[in-house]
Formats: sequence, C-alpha cells, structure tokens
Amino acid sequence: MRKRAELKGFDPGPLQALQERKSLGQHVFDNLRQAIIRGNIASGEWLVESHIAEILGISRTPVREAIHKLERERLIERQPKGGFTVLGLNRDDIEETFGIRSVLEGYAVRLATIKHHPGELKVLEEKVEEFQVCLTKGQMHTLPAINTEFHHLLYDLSKSPRLIHMINGLRDQIYRFREIILKDSKHARTSNEDHIQMLKFMRKRDAEGVERLVREHILRGREMILKDFGQRRSTQKTEV
Repeated sequence: MRKRAELKGFDPGPLQALQERKSLGQHVFDNLRQAIIRGNIASGEWLVESHIAEILGISRTPVREAIHKLERERLIERQPKGGFTVLGLNRDDIEETFGIRSVLEGYAVRLATIKHHPGELKVLEEKVEEFQVCLTKGQMHTLPAINTEFHHLLYDLSKSPRLIHMINGLRDQIYRFREIILKDSKHARTSNEDHIQMLKFMRKRDAEGVERLVREHILRGREMILKDFGQRRSTQKTEV
C-alpha cells in the first residue's frame, strides 16, 4: 500500500488573509513545494487531491492548481492508478545542478572579490562564527539555514542582479543538497573552513584564487551527494 503524505511542515496559514496577497492555489503550491524540497514530504510519498483538500479544509480546486504546478516543475509525477508521487533526485539532476552551480557561483564570488567595499565582509565573518558555534554545540539542524544566508550575502557582493537571479533559480535544489551535506559534522567542518579561506582570498582581492576555491568547494559537495545517492540506491535494491 502506498504511503500518503501527511503534509509535515505544511503551514496552512491564515487562509482568509490570502485573498489580496496571492491565490489560495499559489499558497498551497508554495507550501507543498517547500515541504518536498526540505524533505518533510519524502520521495515516493503519495499525494492525492482529495486527501490534501480534506486535511486543509478547502476545496479541491486550489489543490488541483498546486498539484499541476508541482508536476510541471518535475517535483511530482502522475501515477497510472491515480494520484501523484514525489520524485526523488537522479544522478543526472545532481551532476547538472552542481556543474551549473560551480560556474555561476564561482563567477559571482570572483565579482564579489573585485567589487566589495571595505567593511562589507564583516557580515560574512559573523556568519562563519555563528556556523562554528552551532557546529561545536552539535546543533546540526541550524547549519543549512546559516550556510544559505552566508552564500546569499556573499553573492549580493557581486553587485550583479542578473547573476544573482540566475543563482536563485537553483536556490531550492541547492538547499535540498545542503541538508544532506551538512548532516555530517566532518563535511560541515570542511565547508566552514572553505568559507574562512574564501574570505582570506577576498581580503587579498585574489579573484582567481577564490573562484578556483569555490568551484572546488561545490564539486566536493557533488561527490558527497553522488556517494549518498549511490548508497541509497544500493539500500533500496537490498530491501527489495
């Protein structure tokens, strides 16, 4: 029997207040999308319009709108016997996403190194310190958000709105990967050490050095994700 998603992490919010801000369908879509990306709804779980509508106490129409958007984004797929299941990542998704990231983010940090003003690195230094404190305390669940904030602040220093927009297009997939990488304290420590080194290059205005480091940083993460992916596939085959 297929497992129905319980919508953990879904925030129905003040639905009555959505009339002016956004459609109810968009609200349902945004929350389902975040729940899938953050792993609150796992790959393989079953989404059914009527079940979701019943849980939220709304009609099926906005749920149907949200479901169709999720299908277009390839986060879920339709099943022959009805309903949809959440899609997992495949090897091609991982390699493509990290390849694109290495180019875009490497260039963004190069620009940030050239364009930043004295004093603008302070907020990045504070994020590095915050990350280290939480890592030392074993507060692993806080690390992805801190890491994401560091990267957003870093790319803002590129002063390139178009480039930032392109990077943000991958933001949700990136967060999904960070959740996996930063569960491991060893990898989390290495990630923060890389951030410290990035700041050293930036202070010296070493654009080539920082771009090279960022690409290595991202591709190292790719290898960990691919290893994790392979281990999960092996486990699934063994269980079958």
